[in-house]
Amino acid sequence: MSTTPTSTPTTPIRLTQFSHGGGCGYKIAPGVLSEILRGSGAGGMVLPPELLVGIETADDAAVYQLNGEQALIATTDFFMPIVDDAFDFGRIAATNAISDVYAMGGRPIMALAIVAMPVNQLPVEVIGRVLEGGQAVCRAAGIPIAGGHTIDSVEPIYGLVVLGLVHPARVRRNRDARAGDVLVLGKPLGVGVLSAALKKGLLDAAGYACLVDTTTRLNTPGMALAGLDGVHALTDVTGFGMAGHTLEMARGAGNLQAVLEWPRLPLLPGVEAWAAQGTVTGASRRNWEGYGAEVALAPGLPAHAQALLTDPQTSGGLLVSCAPQAVDAVLRTFREQGFADAAVVGRMEALATGDSTTTTTTTTRLTVAP
Repeated sequence: MSTTPTSTPTTPIRLTQFSHGGGCGYKIAPGVLSEILRGSGAGGMVLPPELLVGIETADDAAVYQLNGEQALIATTDFFMPIVDDAFDFGRIAATNAISDVYAMGGRPIMALAIVAMPVNQLPVEVIGRVLEGGQAVCRAAGIPIAGGHTIDSVEPIYGLVVLGLVHPARVRRNRDARAGDVLVLGKPLGVGVLSAALKKGLLDAAGYACLVDTTTRLNTPGMALAGLDGVHALTDVTGFGMAGHTLEMARGAGNLQAVLEWPRLPLLPGVEAWAAQGTVTGASRRNWEGYGAEVALAPGLPAHAQALLTDPQTSGGLLVSCAPQAVDAVLRTFREQGFADAAVVGRMEALATGDSTTTTTTTTRLTVAP
């Protein structure tokens, strides 16, 4: 990948010029989000037993049991443009939204579109291309866009509400990892770094193609992974980065800490060089401020490791926590569906008693080994 300024893919209208940020990198920072959500759960309401997954676990979607054979998965995701091409923006946003159903082990069945556009500034044709991109991905997933809602907005926003189905016994939450589990990641990291390079006008055509390819690849292995013996927990790595979503797994289990092995983490081509040069997103810093006190970076890691561990992944890969004897089947499932970069990246261990940082009482939940 070139490290010198080159021309970037152009369109008559640059979508990113209308928004202050784009993709999952502009999620609300983890610490701020925790403050907002504190106390915003059921509010004293008795939750129905059919609600198998709700707001309490920071999971990828809500799950409601319909009967002995079916549970309904419901999720929504939307954001501002990460790229300037309208069709690509629609594809990326739709892929990202559908991923949450796969991350719960389910099969998507339909979607509703969320469309907010500056209608006095964007031509109708451009807005139409965004929607066409979303429809193309939904066709690939085998689901219809059955409705939606549109508003006039100062910034372009697109996404989906997605509904899916799963057998109640196959629901895979992010909180059910076990001590001794192996961690497997389905896609390489570095989407935020590539988007930062694109915004600075440094990304060449090959880099742009890589960015679009990874962010529009549906996480379809989730359905098969949920049916494998030994797969205990699933999530997808998105705006909080690899470190943040691994931490969510460890916290959710209650008694675990995670170990990531830096050399094993798959990275998109060129992103390590970009990160070493300082081409990173502001979200990396915000992510670290939100959860860095729970992370121990071992001596010997490269200086840019922190930025890549916190790099926000728009439409990132599935993170699987599974028993050691299930690893071969997990990797085979990924590779049979075109995820050649899937790799073992770490493990889950029992939480060490009294393990804490040197300056606070915050428990170390994640260690990154060199």
